[in-house]
Amino acid sequence: MRRTRIAGAVLLAGTVTGLAAGPAQAQEYRYWSFWDGKGSSWAYATEGPATQRPADGAVEGFRFTVGADSAGAGKPRPAADFDAICRDTPAKDGRKRIGIVLDFGTAADAPAGERPPAARSECAQVPEDASAGEALAAVARPLRYDANALLCAIAGYPKAGCAEAVNGSKGRAKGSASSAAPSAGAAQDRADGGGGSGDGGPSAGLLGGAAAVVALGAAAVWQARRRRG
Repeated sequence: MRRTRIAGAVLLAGTVTGLAAGPAQAQEYRYWSFWDGKGSSWAYATEGPATQRPADGAVEGFRFTVGADSAGAGKPRPAADFDAICRDTPAKDGRKRIGIVLDFGTAADAPAGERPPAARSECAQVPEDASAGEALAAVARPLRYDANALLCAIAGYPKAGCAEAVNGSKGRAKGSASSAAPSAGAAQDRADGGGGSGDGGPSAGLLGGAAAVVALGAAAVWQARRRRG
């Protein structure tokens, strides 16, 4: 009988966990994500392009994607290959060369009625103190920003909208939101409003569910001991 009561409490605890985990699902957004080229791979940028000042030879990537955070954001698909991107752009004194990779995303991620252009790579030759955002502006106009300096469109894509919520999207586990800075990285600020911890940790909903499991388990043990005594 005592085992039956404990089993029932554990089953109830599992049900509570499932319910409590629901709020951990984060709202997804359609936005331009910002990436640093790391050798042959990509790493989510730790700051926005308006403040990041890459050195000569760096590669910066921009990917139009749907996601709730860095963990769910699609990486640029072209390679972060500076030599291939800038081989036809000779070096100049007082200037630096930055490889810019533009991935306009997939048809599934595109706003209604729009088709993403083909991905492309450009070599931006800019002043030595230029930011990644200035390098982007040198090769990918027109850019479109909103009143909060949020980068909404690159090379005119998309035609409308700015980091809007995607209806019916399913949340993903939260990742780092450290690149949530003005310009392209600022899209993450709005995406992070969807919920979760924002630092790779569990959300409040998930922690609440775990606490409920612990409380129910302790109550089951206490009741069993009281009846046995």
